[in-house]
Amino acid sequence: RFQGFFGPTVTLVPVPGSAPRRDAGSLWVAEKIATELRRAGLGVTVWSTLQRTIVVPKSAWAARGERPDVELHVRSMEVTDRVPPTGQLVLVDDVVTKGRTMLAAATVLTDALPGVEIRAFAALRTMGLVPDIATYTDPVVGEIVWTGADADRRP
Repeated sequence: RFQGFFGPTVTLVPVPGSAPRRDAGSLWVAEKIATELRRAGLGVTVWSTLQRTIVVPKSAWAARGERPDVELHVRSMEVTDRVPPTGQLVLVDDVVTKGRTMLAAATVLTDALPGVEIRAFAALRTMGLVPDIATYTDPVVGEIVWTGADADRRP
């Protein structure tokens, strides 16, 4: 179902949380997921190159309409290592809602590493509280696109 997303040439890139990382031992959920995907043989390495430089409001706690936009996410991230492992990059995150953070992470990576192929994986997709949770946990391949004003996740 996820052909082209995982394999022996894929580098897994965790998407940073909403704040700069305090120390190497602090919890980074996306990095933990990426590490487990690598352990399961779904990637060759975990490359934790994307880092937050400034705090952005945590989307999960922000009211509708107050979540950080793509531009703020882009300004708040940097690539710390510009020599990527060879192969395809797969961004890894725990939850994707509209896709703003994923789109920003892909933008920052693309700006730093022109021509690199990037895909994204999230353990869960949601659009807020919904009665039919199964439709948001069933595996699906889609896309996140820039509409000119905001990110749009399909489906």
